[in-house]
Amino acid sequence: MSQAPATGEAAAPDYLEQTRRWIERAVIGLNLCPFAKAVYVKQQVRLVLSDASTPEALLEELAEELLRLRDTPAEQIDTTLIVHPFVLEDFLDYNDFLDNADAAVEALDLQGILQVASFHPQYQFAGAGPDDVGNYTNRSPWPTLHLLREDSVERAVAAFPDPDVIVERNLQTLQELGTTGWEALLRP
Repeated sequence: MSQAPATGEAAAPDYLEQTRRWIERAVIGLNLCPFAKAVYVKQQVRLVLSDASTPEALLEELAEELLRLRDTPAEQIDTTLIVHPFVLEDFLDYNDFLDNADAAVEALDLQGILQVASFHPQYQFAGAGPDDVGNYTNRSPWPTLHLLREDSVERAVAAFPDPDVIVERNLQTLQELGTTGWEALLRP
């Protein structure tokens, strides 16, 4: 049985609730990903809270979730987000880990079937400064690995003939919102 925090103690973050808020308010609410709403409202998004504290443990969980996604019909789970707040908190470590994630996809013979996308609170695109608002397209409340079905991605892109427009629109939206607006958007 959990106890209420003592006076002066902060409650532990609700990692999945904060991730849901980000999905609903930023990813869907700002339409950063025009493909997200359909699977989210159909409850085909699996959110997993990882308790991994080492990259090796996270890699094992990633492999399990890749196989679960492979073996589950898309109508039940179309995509999975593994939220891992206790490991790879530093973006450079996280970024290095992505090579291991891609290697896991290959080792499980899932290339062309599944892919791993990346989100992190400190996300920084190559060539962008750390405060560049464009980084916010891939900034999540907690380090997150996003497992996607290749065929779902292909269908979504086919339905949206010019994906470059999405990138341009997202940058404009984020520039108008600014970092203060972004932070306000994600507050409870």
